[in-house]
Amino acid sequence: MTVHVFPSEIVSAIESRISANLYDRDHLLSREQIEELVRLASLAPSAYNLQNWRFIAVSSPEAKARLTDAAYGQRKVLDAAVTFIIVGQFPSHKALARRLEPSVAAGFMPREMAESWVGVISDTFDGKASASHDEAIRSATFAASFLIFAAQSMGLASGAMTGFEAERVAREFGLGAGEVPVMLMTVGRAAEGNWPQKPRVPVAELIEHV
Repeated sequence: MTVHVFPSEIVSAIESRISANLYDRDHLLSREQIEELVRLASLAPSAYNLQNWRFIAVSSPEAKARLTDAAYGQRKVLDAAVTFIIVGQFPSHKALARRLEPSVAAGFMPREMAESWVGVISDTFDGKASASHDEAIRSATFAASFLIFAAQSMGLASGAMTGFEAERVAREFGLGAGEVPVMLMTVGRAAEGNWPQKPRVPVAELIEHV
């Protein structure tokens, strides 16, 4: 018996998603569509609501050419409507204080709790580069997964990419100290010829019941 615990449209999106390599190069996205993708991606969870990510939307021909060079010449960066550089940011207790303020102002988060969370982030990450780097990657990866399904919801294909020169991307696109280019994400209308979703390892090999 198959048990679906999510709405069927969510299950369908998960089961039909592909990692696209071929895109309709004539298909464009408006600024508003790109910003809606980012809005949906930003609804991803993050520890203590850090929201320690940002998105560089590469869609102009000049920027696509620069990013393609830094991504080992992969054609899909040129052909996709947009490629996002998904940037993870080192946790900042000062930034967290600002990001928690709307929850406090809305009345559902006690100020004492917000101040406690800010203190935890300061104690856990201030001056600790390795822990901060790991958290930046975790948060940005959550955002990337939401971006995949934001694209699905708009009838678009996507493809996560780790094949790029991280230092060059950081330099070419102005990443700051404490920022990590975690991955690239191509988004656009799929062209003919993409592979279907590749078979997965059986659940029995993945799960341990304890």
